[in-house]
Amino acid sequence: MRKQAIDKTPARLDFLQSATGLILALFIMGHILFEASILISNEMMHRVTLMFEGYYFFGERYPGIISFLAAAIFTVFILHAFIAMRKFPSSYKQYKIMKNHISGMKHEDTSLWMIQVITGFMMFFLGSVHLYIMMTQPANIGPHLSSARVVDQFMGPLYFLLLISVVLHAFIGLYRLALKWGFMEGESTKKSRAFFKLLMRSFIALYLLVGLASLARYTYIGLHEDISIPYAQEKSLQKEVK
Repeated sequence: MRKQAIDKTPARLDFLQSATGLILALFIMGHILFEASILISNEMMHRVTLMFEGYYFFGERYPGIISFLAAAIFTVFILHAFIAMRKFPSSYKQYKIMKNHISGMKHEDTSLWMIQVITGFMMFFLGSVHLYIMMTQPANIGPHLSSARVVDQFMGPLYFLLLISVVLHAFIGLYRLALKWGFMEGESTKKSRAFFKLLMRSFIALYLLVGLASLARYTYIGLHEDISIPYAQEKSLQKEVK
């Protein structure tokens, strides 16, 4: 009797979803920390911007590098979103069943999955706007230009909601990856889960604190500093580097 062929597509999609999710989570961790350079000084944030524009490697600024990086992340982001959507509730009836299941079972891991569904839905719209701006306006990044976007262009509320959604989604996702790929197996799975949940909560709290502090700093600069001539500061810093 001929053996029935096993469809490996679901397993491959699961692996691809995990891989793209890991890439995005690591990107978010780095992105928030680089943005937090504004907490050190305006000059430090400006120097970080110059680094990503290739100034320290090529001796000139190439904002197109930021466009390329944003486009690459956007591609991974869209791929991850479309793969993950196959597991989302596809109707209000399914959503109600899941909600009743969460309420009745009071199972924390299921609740975390639902938070990922909600934050993933938020990110699909909020993250797309942010990445599109980075792709089309790569030269408008810096302590004053970014602050102007937060205040004068009223992007502060969007960045606030985006920060909350990406931090929750990323670190819950990393916890679920560790669970899915066997990092919590062993003699005491219960203790392993408790440890990884503690790590998850700690990183969520830390990154929310750092991200909110950075957003507050950009808002302060936009409200209280002269952001009309940011290139004067940039030119003086470039002379210092040379």
